[in-house]
Amino acid sequence: MKKEDKGLIIEQLSETLKSYAHFYLMDIEALNAAKTSSLRRACSKKDVKLVVVKNTLFKKALENVETDFSALYSSLAGNTAIMFSNEANAPARLTKDFTKDAKKGEIKKPQLKAAYVQESFYVGAEYLDALVNLKSREELIADVVALLQSPVKNVISALQSGGQSIHGILKTLEER
Repeated sequence: MKKEDKGLIIEQLSETLKSYAHFYLMDIEALNAAKTSSLRRACSKKDVKLVVVKNTLFKKALENVETDFSALYSSLAGNTAIMFSNEANAPARLTKDFTKDAKKGEIKKPQLKAAYVQESFYVGAEYLDALVNLKSREELIADVVALLQSPVKNVISALQSGGQSIHGILKTLEER
């Protein structure tokens, strides 16, 4: 590969890193063509960008970005695919769903190598379940709104039920 081509790829990867808030480094080495194609389709449906690049080129792209990604450098070995996403847990959920059909004892692929999610580093496949359970920004906002609305809803329902019971008592007294 020519040096100009490498420079162009590094520049494109740097721009992609800046445009996505989260990315996962995955090992998809053992997937055959059909499963790889199926994974790409699943990524496309979930707005996850799947890219396979040389580790050295991706490392140089990481170095071009302002954030210090040195914690991920040890994960850049072997076959690496990168899943870019603006939703924190979308790649983790996608991976979990994709590997749920794997037989017991079989190595599940794609396998998480590392992730950069919500400005934190997760290195190792054991963090997949934790990443699946992360809530997105919208889910957290919805939880906060629900918590804020809860006391108001309780007061309103108490007032409504109290009004109905008073009305029922008055109606009973009127009939006597």
